[in-house]
Order: sequence, then structure tokens, then C-alpha cells
Amino acid sequence: MIEINGTAHTIIAVSEFEKCAAFYHELMPFLGLECVFNGDDYLYYVGGRTALGVGRCDPQFEGDRFVQNSVGLHHLCFRARSKQDVDALHEHLKTMNATIVHGPEPGGWAPGYYSVLFEDPVGTRLELNYVPGKGVLADDAGFDASGDYH
Repeated sequence: MIEINGTAHTIIAVSEFEKCAAFYHELMPFLGLECVFNGDDYLYYVGGRTALGVGRCDPQFEGDRFVQNSVGLHHLCFRARSKQDVDALHEHLKTMNATIVHGPEPGGWAPGYYSVLFEDPVGTRLELNYVPGKGVLADDAGFDASGDYH
């Protein structure tokens, strides 16, 4: 057995690459990630022990939008350091005219869970959450037999 050291990177493919590039060029620096590669068909951001690649999809899919609950990615969630960071991103998303699925709100996934959920220009679901302490690893955290958090 080994113990991994986090996630090295996530790569997403998008249609409407130019619109998405503008979106991610505004979002990622706000989250503290720096663009280390900016090509005609691919972007790569690094920061906060996280990396995100955004690439142009194959031409046959250029008119497609993200479909949550299809095969593959459901959504991508970044971890915030505070509830105030979640609130700050929400305010920034409004200045970007981003599609906000839900504003900052508590959730039942872990003690103190707090998040904002939003979409990129082609509908890829993105989230920023804050979970204090050890979250679901806390001594009193857990899920009951129905799968609900208690």
C-alpha cells in the first residue's frame, strides 16, 4: 500500500475554447493559480498544490456543452481556506457574469461544509468549498446507513 500526495492535475476539454480561455484566465488567478502555459489550444494553471489544464476539445465536439451525470467528470471542486474566500469568489463570479448554480451556502457533506457552485461558459460545473478542521475525518463525522451525513 502507498499513500498518495494529493492530485497532481486535472485536465478538462472544452468547446468554445476562446470563451473558456477568457473565463479561466480571469478565474484561475483569482484562486491563486498562475498560467504557466498559454497556447492556442491548451492552458495550464498551477498553484495551491493544484494544477488545472484546459484544452480545446476535438473538432467533432465543438458544438457540445458539458453534461453533468454523463460519463466522466461530474464537477471539479477547489478547496478554500475560509468561508470568506467562498464569499469573495461569489462576488468575483458576479463581476464575471458567470453562471452561478448556487451562491454560498452550507451543505451536508461534512461538518461546516460551505460552498459556491458555478459553471464555465460551456457548462462545466465548478465548485469552491470550505470545510473546517478534519471534515468527514473528524471523530464525530460520518454517514448513516441511508448514506446521509450525520
